[in-house]
Amino acid sequence: MDIQSFFQLCDGKWISQRTTHHLIDQNNQSGRSDLWGEILEGSHGEIAALCQQLDVDPSSARCGLRLRWSEVTEAYQSRFKPKEEGMALLVAIASDSPHSGQLLRSLNSANGVTGTYSIGTDEALTLRLEDANVISEERIWFASPNLRLRSSSIKKDDTVCITTFCSEIRMATPVESPPAESTAGQFNAPAV
Repeated sequence: MDIQSFFQLCDGKWISQRTTHHLIDQNNQSGRSDLWGEILEGSHGEIAALCQQLDVDPSSARCGLRLRWSEVTEAYQSRFKPKEEGMALLVAIASDSPHSGQLLRSLNSANGVTGTYSIGTDEALTLRLEDANVISEERIWFASPNLRLRSSSIKKDDTVCITTFCSEIRMATPVESPPAESTAGQFNAPAV
């Protein structure tokens, strides 16, 4: 599997159940979010802008994945804290290997960071991003076409300070080729 095939598997709407452990202060959190993944061609304007920001030749972009999320809160929680929403853009840069290469990421339209990606023989994607003295590593794999699992760790000054595990269920996939007016923006329920 190459990075473009992996990104295509992430397309659609997902529900994510997340558990986060803050190891330094021994605090645990859990939450649920709605996620939307959208594949972008390498020539897309957002990809070109991120490449230019990070001094990478835009013509070397293989593909991109735009991710949006919105935290799902219970009614009683919504009174106490604002709903968290965000967006990330992942861009895979062409390399000699179809299974590894350079990765660019922008989070909530902030300055981008560079890192690497690799896809193992088990078809799990590993992302590694470094920004100043913070290293983020994430592993993403599919238990089935509609069940995705993710684990991540964040290291600061060579000390793991946060770990996260997510299980995500696909709720809908984009309609393959919608007629111009009738189904634009609609989703199909996944086959179980």
